[in-house]
Amino acid sequence: MLKFLSWNIQQGGGSRIRGILKFITQQNPQIIVLSEFRNNDSGIFLRKQLLDKKYNFQFVSLPESDTNSVLIASRLPCQSRLFNHTGLEHAHTVIAADFEAFHLYGVYLPHKKKHELFSLLQSEIETHSPALIMGDFNTGKNFIDQKGDSFWFTKELKDLEKSGMVDAFRHVHGEVESYSWYSHQGNGYRYDHIYTSEDLLPVIRNCDYLHKGRENKLSDHSPMILEL
Repeated sequence: MLKFLSWNIQQGGGSRIRGILKFITQQNPQIIVLSEFRNNDSGIFLRKQLLDKKYNFQFVSLPESDTNSVLIASRLPCQSRLFNHTGLEHAHTVIAADFEAFHLYGVYLPHKKKHELFSLLQSEIETHSPALIMGDFNTGKNFIDQKGDSFWFTKELKDLEKSGMVDAFRHVHGEVESYSWYSHQGNGYRYDHIYTSEDLLPVIRNCDYLHKGRENKLSDHSPMILEL
């Protein structure tokens, strides 16, 4: 079995970083994608601890310590690709890791800001398959992944699906109501997603949210797991 864990750790983790690390290692994933990762003292501590646990392949989308970025850490060999050369605004919020059997994209897409990152991902999956995209998308489907209709980029999510990418959580659980982040008013939003190529569907064993990570206040987002 191959296990992924994807999690927005909320502004780099800060004083919560030891609890975050403990929670991650309890799940024992082979591949980790962390959004809102910051390459500061807490981030460096986390990376060193992950190295001790054999996550020898680590890639960060941005070296700046105080800026939210994405970390991919893997026990399996892979090579990384960055997208800063594209000139796209917020390009540092996407990072790719190319494995022998698939291509993984870790994302932390901007919240309610204009960007062209869905077009970048669309272009990538057309030439790199099988593919997985996971992280904090900061969007979802209106009236499905939230009660209202305030999401941006719902159309772009549907376009991803038209091109052969599948919402792995919905593939496993159908239309069940589940949210990965809650506002101070108690409104739920499913911001965090894992999308996979259609050709990976036969090997999906599970995809779910681990809400205890949020309920225990390790982050304001629930982590996700995917098992192949």
